[in-house]
Amino acid sequence: MAQPDSKKIFFENLSGAGKAIAVLTSGGDAQGMNAAVRAVVRMGLYVGAKVYFIHEGYQGMVDGGENIREATWESVSSMLQVGGTVIGSARCKEFRTHEGRLKAAHNLVKRGITNLCVIGGDGSLTGANLFREEWSGLLGELVEQGLIEADAVQKYSALHIVGMVGSIDNDFCGTDMTIGTDSALHRIIEVVDAIMTTAQSHQRTFVLEVMGRHCGYLALVSALACGADWVLIPEMPPEDGWEEKMCQKLSATRSRGTRLNIIIVAEGALDRHGKPITSSFVKENRAGMKRLNIIIVAEGAIDHNNKPITTDYIKNLVVKCLGFDTRVTILGHVQRGGTPSAFDRILASRMGVEAVLALLETTANTPACVVSLCGNQSVRLPLMECVQMTQEVQKAMDEKRFEEAVKLRGRSFENNLKTYKLLAHRKPESELPTSNFNVAVLNVGAPAAGMNAAVRSAVRVGISEGHKMFAVSDGFEGFYKGQIKEIKWADVGGWTGQGGSLLGTKRTLPAKHVDKIADQMRKHNINALLVIGGFEAFESLLQLYEARATYEEFCIPMCMLPGTISNNVPGTDLSIGADTALNAIVETCDRIKQSASGTKRRVFIIETMGGYCGYLASVGGLAAGADAAYIYEEPFDIRDLQANVEHLTEKMKTSIQRGLVLRNENCNDNYTTDFIYQLYSEEGRGVFDCRKNVLGHMQQGGAPSPFDRNFGTKISAKAMQWISKKLVETFRQGRVFANTEDTCCLLGMRRRALVFQPVVQLKEDTDFVHRIPKEQWWLKLRPLMKILAKYKTSYDVSDSGQLEHVVRNRPRESDASVAM
Repeated sequence: MAQPDSKKIFFENLSGAGKAIAVLTSGGDAQGMNAAVRAVVRMGLYVGAKVYFIHEGYQGMVDGGENIREATWESVSSMLQVGGTVIGSARCKEFRTHEGRLKAAHNLVKRGITNLCVIGGDGSLTGANLFREEWSGLLGELVEQGLIEADAVQKYSALHIVGMVGSIDNDFCGTDMTIGTDSALHRIIEVVDAIMTTAQSHQRTFVLEVMGRHCGYLALVSALACGADWVLIPEMPPEDGWEEKMCQKLSATRSRGTRLNIIIVAEGALDRHGKPITSSFVKENRAGMKRLNIIIVAEGAIDHNNKPITTDYIKNLVVKCLGFDTRVTILGHVQRGGTPSAFDRILASRMGVEAVLALLETTANTPACVVSLCGNQSVRLPLMECVQMTQEVQKAMDEKRFEEAVKLRGRSFENNLKTYKLLAHRKPESELPTSNFNVAVLNVGAPAAGMNAAVRSAVRVGISEGHKMFAVSDGFEGFYKGQIKEIKWADVGGWTGQGGSLLGTKRTLPAKHVDKIADQMRKHNINALLVIGGFEAFESLLQLYEARATYEEFCIPMCMLPGTISNNVPGTDLSIGADTALNAIVETCDRIKQSASGTKRRVFIIETMGGYCGYLASVGGLAAGADAAYIYEEPFDIRDLQANVEHLTEKMKTSIQRGLVLRNENCNDNYTTDFIYQLYSEEGRGVFDCRKNVLGHMQQGGAPSPFDRNFGTKISAKAMQWISKKLVETFRQGRVFANTEDTCCLLGMRRRALVFQPVVQLKEDTDFVHRIPKEQWWLKLRPLMKILAKYKTSYDVSDSGQLEHVVRNRPRESDASVAM
């Protein structure tokens, strides 16, 4: 299956000849900044532009000299996996003055730089936009002072700015995710997972303070990803009396046998009176808890009166009211450190390339823009619209318009908050609706990290909707054998961080046992089905849909959630488990490449899983900085292999000492991993030696990544709400009867949104022989990997981001918030 033809050949349409681009990182550092710098440098050089580093942010621009240096291809080698920013970042008071900006303009003009790529937060980007607006005036002053020639004003008449947001707080409006956020979540979840083991041993409560002085994103998503008992964030200060409610919640959790409680607190948390919620307060009020609770507090959490809520306050509260053994952990700058995650490397690489495209397409009238992520798509938004929206959020919080602040944060933040409220706080039995519907949930196919988070979410949302939830063990094999039992709220406690499939999963398809499965559905009165799995789950739903003609038991709402590391399910850009597998691949590639550090030149051949789907090899290659990735979807022959060897040979003759080649396990029957290894070894003799590694099932194991925990949790909650809606719609004359296409759906991420799609309509989009979709979005990322590895290739820019406007998500009357 060949890659789609490019609609635009890059060299013919967007030449960068004669242009100079400078890249700087400003403000705080964030993991993934180096990947963005690398992408800007290499994409800029690829199109023929001169590219410069500006070291130490705006301070380096003001000081000039050696702080502004021309970049080479090799100068960004081996930085993809490095955290922080290797070109440095510094806060610069001088740049805030007119005199400082005048010096900066002079330093740029001396080098002919009129294109700036700024990686930083809203303050850095606002400063860049002011610099752009003043540019012509600054040049006029430089001419008057005799520092530049008069013709320079015309030659360098406009300064073009493109921003990328690098911030672990994810506090910038207009983008679903900022560079560094996912890596920070990795650090937090690693700590939480480690704490949970010791906390369970001693039946303790843990209060965790995470960063987020003004934004509670890290605290909120961490709480979702670890199943925290309570979370305190700046955007949603707790109502008066929250202390008693929290202690009641923790006590009730312990009484059901839970040994652990977690409370997460944002560092700036306040109560509704503006009083800090500190760990000391919690300690004094703790007198009666039992074994283990975890509370996560965002560092900026406040109550509704702008009073800070600190970890000490919470600790003292828990000790005084419940008597639980309570500990406080303040994560601090560990959240900023470490290796960037696969997600951040891919995001930063995509954004860096998009930033260069945007700079090359700018005109004198083009406003400064910021490259953002919406769903799974890159977009360009006017920089100042995003800055103004971000400032509106803080203004709304200062004025205690908290519901509006949540709306202004964007749909991603709002959906996270709604999902957390839905899952974390169990209503009393007397307050639950009684639907009298039975819903079964099962896993089908190979295990994927994040499946357990999806099951937990489904069970708890289903119970909240008034349904009786049933768990099916071992997929459809367990279904026809009657391995079905009711599953309760407490049964899924602690599931979010567990890898694999706790329900058990098999590849068995239902067609051969459809009569026995129908009997079991009748026996347990199953009214709806939620299936979580990979390609086998997709095939299973198609078989059950066709079985409706014979068995009325299958005339019920059925929904599938894609869960497979291969990411080969039609109808979705992303699948639960794929991000965890990518991180496993990237971490292993980092270690393998490091093993060659200080040795002679070496090329590694790495085999990944994925069946016939090249997602893991391609996207993993982009994240790991691979030189090539062989996949089934893009046929190759011996001439391609020879060209790759020659390419690596040329690179190895320079300063590059390590090469990385990924191969999808089923990319070609004849060009096996052993064949490619032997070919590279022979042809590279005298220049480099070669090693091979088959990653195997380690890609399926391990704890799920924060992304997979969050993704599985949110789409499962959405699926259960869809099921509830369909159950009501199809309930007629005392029974559920659903036989239309739109009652048997797959819920997938398509570009910018989660979409329910009838599985029967996805058949035409599917290559059933090779178990892959006929069209796959990530194939458009393959040229990026090649470009960043110094291959000459065509690049399709037809789908690149176009300048859009910020969508203002204002609150509606029906969107009443739920008390925490």
